[in-house]
Amino acid sequence: MAYDLEEQEQLDSLKDSWKKYGNMVTWLVIVCLGGYAAWTYWNTYQGNQSLQASQLYEEMQKSVTAKDNAKVQRAAEDLKEKFPRAAYAPMAALVAAKSAFDAGDLKVAKTQLQWVADTAKVDEYKALAKIRLAGIALDEKAYDEGLKQLSGSFPAELEADVLDAKGDIYVAQNNIAEARTAYKAALDKMSEKNPGRQSLQTKLDAVGGAAETKVVSK
Repeated sequence: MAYDLEEQEQLDSLKDSWKKYGNMVTWLVIVCLGGYAAWTYWNTYQGNQSLQASQLYEEMQKSVTAKDNAKVQRAAEDLKEKFPRAAYAPMAALVAAKSAFDAGDLKVAKTQLQWVADTAKVDEYKALAKIRLAGIALDEKAYDEGLKQLSGSFPAELEADVLDAKGDIYVAQNNIAEARTAYKAALDKMSEKNPGRQSLQTKLDAVGGAAETKVVSK
């Protein structure tokens, strides 16, 4: 098929452009395809990682049921080492901390909890770890350390637990006024349906306080 002069000039111009920019275009296509392949691989990798982490976490739960603290700790360390970014890692560390605490190994319990407090991406996990670290500090009579763990901001749904824990430390310090204030604030933030309200009310009564009656407008 013959081309007229104008068409031939357009073809020549296209050939010249490809000579100048063809390699660049090719590289851009390769980069785009490479990026898509990497994205696809990452999603597949993440799915496989999550599956493997869930299987290991399930095995760890069996060790918890069997009260085999040694196996629980090994499984938790495997999850933290192999799948540090998976949600199962901080969950496993929290479970391992509870297992160690029940076994009387406070050092390991604190190590697991501190790992969660330092590395967890989910604020609720970090908050739970700090609250439990404060509880251990209370048992060890390290009251300043316990209050330090409970300082700063926390997720709204755990603020009542933080104030409750603070109240416990204040009681241990014989700082009854601060304990009363903390317990009252905790009750105010705690849901009416929370099963912990009765225990918290008992603590408040014990320090000579009373929860304010909420008036519901009609």
